Amino acid sequence: MTSREMVTVMKTVTVVVSVYNEEQALPQFFEAVKNVLDQAAWDYELLFVNDGSTDKSLEILERMAAADSRVKLVSFSRNFGHEAAMIAGLDYSDGDLVICMDADLQHPPECIPKILAAAEEGFDVINMVRTRNRSAGLFKEAASAAFYRVINALSDVKFEANASDFFAVSRRVVEVLKGSYREKVRFLRGYVQNLGFRKTKLEYEAGVRVAGESKYSIKKLFSFAVNTILCFSNLPLRLGIYAGVITGGLGFLVMIYTILTWVRVGTPDGYATIVVLICFMFAVLFLIVGIIGEYIAILFSEMKDRPIYIVEKTENISQNRAM
Repeated sequence: MTSREMVTVMKTVTVVVSVYNEEQALPQFFEAVKNVLDQAAWDYELLFVNDGSTDKSLEILERMAAADSRVKLVSFSRNFGHEAAMIAGLDYSDGDLVICMDADLQHPPECIPKILAAAEEGFDVINMVRTRNRSAGLFKEAASAAFYRVINALSDVKFEANASDFFAVSRRVVEVLKGSYREKVRFLRGYVQNLGFRKTKLEYEAGVRVAGESKYSIKKLFSFAVNTILCFSNLPLRLGIYAGVITGGLGFLVMIYTILTWVRVGTPDGYATIVVLICFMFAVLFLIVGIIGEYIAILFSEMKDRPIYIVEKTENISQNRAM
């Protein structure tokens, strides 16, 4: 065996971090992750995606990148959203394994060695399943559980309950996501869970947010849930058929009731019944029209084919990797 054959090529892990107004959390996050990665048997790169931050996050990231060549930076021209930031991280990553996580330390860096161990066992997809979130209120916990029950009931695709945007994928999975999953309205963690390949899950307890506040308002969470359901299920489109059958059956029963009443007591006074039926049918009609409108909006977004994100500047990214 030659000396060249004896050399073991060290694998590289890319940690992708979405950043939006995290100036208070970034220094602590960087130290925590770096301490963990420095002790790992893998080489590493930290790829921060600045999602149009309006605070001093970009300045902090630029200083980090200037001090350490393993810190890479992709900065958007404006805020494009968390999902777009993760997509950009996958696009610009070079590692054999890519770990996506947030900068607020709710995704514990201490889980990284377990993720690397799972990757060494040959798993291409490693889903991190949250067992507890100490920073979330009762409403968000209940809403999250309800969301997964609804999407699993409506969709042919089954999702791991409480799976988060904290996950890891191998290089070949990254290439699939880069080449084939470029929708403008997307649910990245859903794609990751249902790509196939060899996968596993690891449990973790979400840490306390070290600074700042959640970037997802109730309105954004509701919009996100609706878009996810529409992207993974065609069942809402079939509601028109079901509503038509139910309404037709109800109309038939009302017709029978009207005939029996006419036979027994003469011509019935059906004013109230007519008003109720009209209101009910119009409510169903507008619901179906609204659902169709949401699907058309998604199609319209795809047809416009606007970019998922726009990069304003990069640091420590090789020129031939510019997207």
